[in-house]
Amino acid sequence: MADRHIEPDTPELRARWGSFAWTAENAEKAKEIIARYPAGRQRSAVMPLLDLAQRQVGAEENTQGWLPIPVMEYVAEQLDMPIIRVVEVATFYTMYNIAPIGRFHVQVCGTTPCMLRGSDDIMAACKAKGLHKGHTTEDGVFTLTEVECMGNCASAPMVQINDDNYEDLTAADMTRILDELAAGKQPKAGTQAPGRHTVEPLGGPTSLTAMVSANHDYRGEW
Repeated sequence: MADRHIEPDTPELRARWGSFAWTAENAEKAKEIIARYPAGRQRSAVMPLLDLAQRQVGAEENTQGWLPIPVMEYVAEQLDMPIIRVVEVATFYTMYNIAPIGRFHVQVCGTTPCMLRGSDDIMAACKAKGLHKGHTTEDGVFTLTEVECMGNCASAPMVQINDDNYEDLTAADMTRILDELAAGKQPKAGTQAPGRHTVEPLGGPTSLTAMVSANHDYRGEW
């Protein structure tokens, strides 16, 4: 897991983000989110509101977005929460970026299934393109992070880039995906394995084969 350090609360940071407020569209979204929770439980909205705030920051910076301290304070005030409680949430969950981030956040899974299936090769491909773990490229395009399991073990190795997953990767796939993103293109998300749609077995199922074309009842056969 990569080290995570919250961006220092400096005068420069305050000058840039101290006047943060929802856009008109996001203000309506925030009201809708808070209304999902019963009276007295509005603080439960902290996670979706932090995600909304991060995306608004990202839209302003043309990046994936992150959460400066003044932005977290804004969310805390809206939910009548101590700021430390909001910071605890933002620093605990890696879905929140707590320091400036590049346009594309490349999160490489390095947990055992992905490691056994070649995540070291994926990291090497990223390094060969000038990405370094825990850093943003000088042009501000890519930030590289190694993360723990993201739940795609059946299609390992995988990376998440912003909101998209890329699975069944080879080093060549990773290089191509980075090149396409840098060129302003949108690579095909999901599995990169030819002939595979999601995580179904290559070559077709080897068990429960009668279920392929009908809702077969196996109970009488077991």
